Amino acid sequence: MKYLFSVLLAGLLFVNAFAQQKSNTNIDLHLKWEIIENNHQGQQQSLAALTLTTGKQFTLPAKGWKLYFNFLRPVIAGSVTGGLDITHINGDFHYLAPKARFNGIAKNSSLKAQLLTMYWLINKTDSPRGFYLVWDNAPNKFYPLSDPELIPSTQPKQFARSLNDNIAKTTPQFIYEQNKTIRDIPADSLIKIFPTPQSYRPTVDKFILTAGTKIVNDAAFNRESAYLKNELDKLLLPAKTLPGGSINLVKKQMPEEAYELSVTNTQVTISASSASGIFYGIQSLKTLIQPSAYGKKQATVLIPGVNVTDGPRFGYRAFMLDVARNFQPKKEILKLLDLMSLYKLNVFHFHLTDDEGWRLQIPALPELTTVGGKRGHTLDNSRNIQPSYGSGPFASNTTFYTKADFIEILKYAADRHITIIPEIETPGHARAALKAMDARYRNFISQNKPLQAQQYLLRDLSDSSKYTSVQYFNDNVIDVSLPSTYQFIETIVSEVKQMYIEAGTRLQTIHFGGDEVPAGVWEKSPAFFSLMKRDTTIKSSDDLWAYYYGRVNQILKANNLYLTAWEEVGTYKVMQNGKKATVINPALANVGIHLEVWNNVLGWGSEDLAYKLANSGYKVILSNVTNLYFDMAYNKSFQEPGYYWGSYADESASFSFIPYDYFKNVTVDRLGNVISAATLLNKEKLTDKGKQNIIGLQGALWGENLQNTGKLEYVLLPKLLGFAERAWAADPDWAIETKIVKSRELYQAAWSKFVNILGKRELPRLTYYAGGFQYRIPEVGIIKANKLVTANSGLPGFDIHYTTDGKKPVATSPVYTRPLSASKLKFGLINIAGRSGRVTTVENK
Repeated sequence: MKYLFSVLLAGLLFVNAFAQQKSNTNIDLHLKWEIIENNHQGQQQSLAALTLTTGKQFTLPAKGWKLYFNFLRPVIAGSVTGGLDITHINGDFHYLAPKARFNGIAKNSSLKAQLLTMYWLINKTDSPRGFYLVWDNAPNKFYPLSDPELIPSTQPKQFARSLNDNIAKTTPQFIYEQNKTIRDIPADSLIKIFPTPQSYRPTVDKFILTAGTKIVNDAAFNRESAYLKNELDKLLLPAKTLPGGSINLVKKQMPEEAYELSVTNTQVTISASSASGIFYGIQSLKTLIQPSAYGKKQATVLIPGVNVTDGPRFGYRAFMLDVARNFQPKKEILKLLDLMSLYKLNVFHFHLTDDEGWRLQIPALPELTTVGGKRGHTLDNSRNIQPSYGSGPFASNTTFYTKADFIEILKYAADRHITIIPEIETPGHARAALKAMDARYRNFISQNKPLQAQQYLLRDLSDSSKYTSVQYFNDNVIDVSLPSTYQFIETIVSEVKQMYIEAGTRLQTIHFGGDEVPAGVWEKSPAFFSLMKRDTTIKSSDDLWAYYYGRVNQILKANNLYLTAWEEVGTYKVMQNGKKATVINPALANVGIHLEVWNNVLGWGSEDLAYKLANSGYKVILSNVTNLYFDMAYNKSFQEPGYYWGSYADESASFSFIPYDYFKNVTVDRLGNVISAATLLNKEKLTDKGKQNIIGLQGALWGENLQNTGKLEYVLLPKLLGFAERAWAADPDWAIETKIVKSRELYQAAWSKFVNILGKRELPRLTYYAGGFQYRIPEVGIIKANKLVTANSGLPGFDIHYTTDGKKPVATSPVYTRPLSASKLKFGLINIAGRSGRVTTVENK
């Protein structure tokens, strides 16, 4: 009888729900997500729960529906409870559906479904998102739901990735201990130019800048003069009757990008031999200006007297932004170029394509953006590619840069002495391109035009190879055995090169990816077998790697370009002792290829790969994940967004980076375990020859979690400023010092100066600069002792505000000045515009 009742109830729910479906498109279904524990049953798996709650007028039936969503972790098959199951479609795309004996969820009721996932779930970024409901009998109608309510983790078992995870959860007490060594330095004592110049001597003079100030320049610096005038107009009220002295842009023999800056009572002089040197002198002049001047136009702006001689440590100072995973509007790109130029960064690595999107219009191949540039609900990827990272079911047409957009961006960058390196990710991470060219193939086949259909096809249609990429795609790798692949590459190179020509700027290189191609690709490709017969140097599918990049390099050379790529391009696989091993490929060394090296993950075994490649003759750009990946979470907190697979990294990670000896200040691995000195001694060190091959540094920001510009700016800043200091400023004394204790003392003094500059000069400036940035404001540090609550800040210059009534602190709330005894307190660090960081709540019992 009990079973019969369940069947009747399920049937009733099914009928009622479908009647409801026809009359009501409002799906009143609330979701809640919680992490139960990591390291479940002592394995690399996590136990979590998704609770579904129906509203007063909504019933979820026993069958006939699917709930689609994005989730970055694989769900272990058969682990879902509650009569539900989760099916993995591809990448991070899944759906939840009822099993045969699911009874449905009645109105105003809840069902808690537990599930096991592979690996770890630590913070809110690890939660599923982008949920939408689809009824089986109406597969083309989609009903988006709000993202799940997230239940914050609080217990140790929810934060420990394994028994060996010794990185503690970030608490207010932990933050207090971090902050307590910071010295508050008077603002007038700080160097007023950032990044730190080579030589800085303040004087007692003061130059009064007005709208009447004249700009006098050498003819070679006309563009920089026009730029400077435009920048000053943003600060000054139009009152030209005021006397204003002059700013002189003078040609003088100096090294490339170097400059001199002199400010006296009557004039400002910037001297350089190059236009870029003059431009960087202008940026230093801008950071000399008091930050508050950027908030509101004034009749006069006071500039303190200085004598400065300066130049960069590295000629290559790059920032990489991934816009493929989540598109960023052109306006934001221009804003970021302004930010880069202010801090003297000169290369913008534009990651335009990946599995989840193709973001640059290629007129010869429109499908790349009409199909590959759009995400929305699909099971066949015929009109768009699948949702990713919570993008939802509805495809958008505004998710790529038109040719005109890109040319505008190129011109804007050139005016700011920034070189743009476009990245076309291949042969892996190429699903958007693959699906776009599949769509092109089907279109021409339907017109009975087989030659045109196959012209740019990127896969062998008969390939039965099986593989899974790092992001769980099974169809994201271009077949490098196909001749059509190289016609595709040649067309892309030609089209991109033409855009640079029309922008009046020079294309020097294209980045052609090269990372994370999974095992198993090409092994059963008929095109591969055919190529092996024609080319006897190819003995296995592993040999296709060097074959592909050799041909890509030839295509680029024919266009007077050089190849830039990720580190894997400088390696290949060989058999050693019966196992595959990755070794340096000497064939592509010493031919001008530039490699960006990210993998120094502490504990993975390739910590010294960058130095090995440089020592072997490759030109290397250091982009170390442990220090220079800005998408890594600032700290280990449930509320702190970001990934953590490589490390946790705040602004100290980039600031503390030692490019030529990054092992020097390494003490623990990515799980917080002590690394022995013997382990580091066995790693390859940089030789004098290798040092000459380190051409520069790159900070990288991957876009999986950048769903809007606010999220982008939060994870980027202030990390970018620590990076800018390391890329421009001279090798610091703490990095050179050989005595460990002395080095740490020097570092702490330098760190105090840096965070004082952040809090009292650069972050206040960025509150307004270029329209204002939503930089991260840290939490307040707290300790409790003797019924008193003591607070501190990691940003001297930002006031700590508090409340005792349970409300969120605001700019008008009391300013913390001494320990407090109230029983309930909320603290927040607030900037000059009244914006608060995350609030810290204290129960003082």
